[in-house]
Amino acid sequence: MRSSSAAPGALERASAHLVLYGRAWCHLCEDMRVALEPLAAAAGARLDVVDVDSDPAVQARYDELVPVLLCDGIELCHYRLDEARVRATLGLGPDSPSAPPAPTGGA
Repeated sequence: MRSSSAAPGALERASAHLVLYGRAWCHLCEDMRVALEPLAAAAGARLDVVDVDSDPAVQARYDELVPVLLCDGIELCHYRLDEARVRATLGLGPDSPSAPPAPTGGA
């Protein structure tokens, strides 16, 4: 299992807990993770990636659906990222950046 933390200055929705169920060899799972990470960072959400093959009960539940994305226990999407639904769930508007702005240097 892997966790990512929000970048400094991320939007306040840190209570959101995203869980991405997938497999190491699954290209759809990797695509969803790559697309999801900046959204999670922008919202300050916690993201855990779980390999379904590591637990027989999890595998039985999500085997043919991976990748599957849950937020606080509610399934948001599977197979492909539903970016609009994820943005709405995380409180990110359609025009908001998918990652927090980079800090600017100042004197």
